[in-house]
Amino acid sequence: MHAPISPPTATPRTLRPVGPLVIAIDGVTKQYRMGAETVHALRGVALQIHRNEFLAIMGPSGSGKSTLLHLLGGLDSPSQGEIILGGKQLSSLSETQATLARRHNVGFVFQFFNLLPTLTAEENIMLPVIIDGKDPRKYAERLDHLLDLIGLEDRRHHKPDQLSGGEQQRVAIARALITQPAILLADEPTGNLDTKTGTAIMELLRRSANELHQTVIVVTHDPKAAAFASRVIFLRDGSIITTFEPPTEMPLAMRLRGIMVTMEQLES
Repeated sequence: MHAPISPPTATPRTLRPVGPLVIAIDGVTKQYRMGAETVHALRGVALQIHRNEFLAIMGPSGSGKSTLLHLLGGLDSPSQGEIILGGKQLSSLSETQATLARRHNVGFVFQFFNLLPTLTAEENIMLPVIIDGKDPRKYAERLDHLLDLIGLEDRRHHKPDQLSGGEQQRVAIARALITQPAILLADEPTGNLDTKTGTAIMELLRRSANELHQTVIVVTHDPKAAAFASRVIFLRDGSIITTFEPPTEMPLAMRLRGIMVTMEQLES
């Protein structure tokens, strides 16, 4: 196992305070059967995540990043170990209770958008509000703000097949943010975006953590996206092998450099 690698900085190490614990996992393993073979996706992972923390999860393909994200959001169950989400132990909940825990606590941004093709952009964004039985009129101002923020105000009435891949991803992100969930999980949120839009989206996610006190967890291959996070964990073969936790005042360019150094050392 690799020891944690300190970020390159000449300033005192001051970390941004985080709030109460919102997700905790302990001794979590996940195994899949593929024919006669058992695939060990996660191996004894333990992790604590707090309110208003921005966590990035990195690692090579097959390292368990997306599996871990799905377990953190209660979309899947571990083979062993415990997951506590919003103060509730998921293994003790019924399927209905687990669904409600996800709906009331977690917003998801999936890698492949998962937009409903018959709905317009604004209707897709408002879907979590409708499903939860809330009054859409109370979210009209936030809807307008999000559409303006993602640059799709003039395409709000377009359906997914009338939008580019990047535009569909932005709709998916706005959909996850519309109800201001306590926890936001995003799988490669900038994967289909140009650099300018990707940077704007990561700035939005960082503000969601810093200003709205949301917990943001992002799986990404992109070190530039990970540089916006307050903590970066690196997975390999289903285990957390090291953590990069930059001081609050570290500039984005130095955060990126620290992540690149960490990646290079792990590959050597």
